[in-house]
Amino acid sequence: MEYKIKVGISNRHVHLTKEIYDLLFDGELEKRNDLNQVGEFASTKTLTIKVGDKEIPNVRVLGPLRQYNQIEISKKDARTLGVNPPVRRSGDLEDSLTVTLVTPKNRVEVKGLILACRHVHMNFADAKKFGVKNQQMIAVKIDGDRSGIIDAEVKVSENGFLELHVDTDDGNAFLLDDKSEVTMLI
Repeated sequence: MEYKIKVGISNRHVHLTKEIYDLLFDGELEKRNDLNQVGEFASTKTLTIKVGDKEIPNVRVLGPLRQYNQIEISKKDARTLGVNPPVRRSGDLEDSLTVTLVTPKNRVEVKGLILACRHVHMNFADAKKFGVKNQQMIAVKIDGDRSGIIDAEVKVSENGFLELHVDTDDGNAFLLDDKSEVTMLI
């Protein structure tokens, strides 16, 4: 069966624990804008990711704060930093890399640098409707001038908003943007 879904392009970003957030910033984590995933938001805070003498400035901190630190970048970003992080699902930080996070207040070494695997967010009702389970791999068809079929992991949560998340590299490769639609092949 085929189902049309929206695309969300995920730029580089950081998820922090309260402990690391407090080391890097003063004050509360303030919302800049809501994200499509219910309860998640882009904050007003940014920081610099640093590896040796290479860095990427102005990386957005997302909220709310989490139980683990996770730094998500694209392969292009990884080349800029001169590193080769693993592709992982959110929260799976096995073999993730250590980087230095820098703000005007402090600099802290944190393990958790990954390339996020492509995933389709959905809620429990969507998962039941589509007959899929959390962490199941599915195919997604992309139409257009640079068409193709990619794999993506199903990510089911209570408040999941139905959309495919890809990083900026995949978005650019397939000429996708946040107005694009793709087709789940289930």
